[in-house]
Amino acid sequence: MIQPVTILPRPGAGPLPLPKGAGLTHRGRVRAQNEDAILADPSGILWAVADGMGGHEGGADAADITIDALAAIADGTDPPEALEDAIERANTTVRIAARERGARVMGATVCALFIDQGVAHVAWAGDSRAYLLRGHRLRMLSHDHTVVQGMVDRGELAAADAESHPEASVITRAVGAAPEIEVDHAAVPLMIGDRLMLCSDGLPRCVYETVIETILAQGGDALDACTALIRRALDEGAPDNVSVIVVDLVAG
Repeated sequence: MIQPVTILPRPGAGPLPLPKGAGLTHRGRVRAQNEDAILADPSGILWAVADGMGGHEGGADAADITIDALAAIADGTDPPEALEDAIERANTTVRIAARERGARVMGATVCALFIDQGVAHVAWAGDSRAYLLRGHRLRMLSHDHTVVQGMVDRGELAAADAESHPEASVITRAVGAAPEIEVDHAAVPLMIGDRLMLCSDGLPRCVYETVIETILAQGGDALDACTALIRRALDEGAPDNVSVIVVDLVAG
């Protein structure tokens, strides 16, 4: 169900910021194949990361199905509704594919971004993430659907201990995991100079957010930032697939 979202007026006056971005994905240093998939829209409007559930049959296919559903979103549609509808379609398609191949579990996490009229609309299920860098401050726009994040939310675990917890990678929502999927949403007005990032959990699992913040704030274009983040993950051992999308909001 689409949750109500309050969108504040866009800060400042003048023309809308234009999105220019890039995306990269890498299998990492341990996994035999890359089960991530990304969507990078040449128009700059639609972006997404899907992370196939590692260790389950068809993870890569589930990620591809999710990206294909999002790529089919038509121009001029309502962003929150369009994102949710696409993810729900992907959920149905993945479950059908799982039944056809006799797979017990087949799924993917997803985080998608739809930029419309100077507002970033984010939709997600699982632990693929969205961030906003404004100035030199990084903040997370999504909220992980994991066992450990639930423990943090309930006050049962300190946030500082979450990444090292033995169940840190156990997700509670994913495309294909259940007959119906609950999609969370966020919306934020954008300013010229903002930088958005989407990533699979392979990045924050091995690169601290403070390091991600520093790399994103160093300048260069979106492709430079993606390259630097992937390289840092590989330097840290990259035990999982790593996908990164960076979108800069520039003057028209």
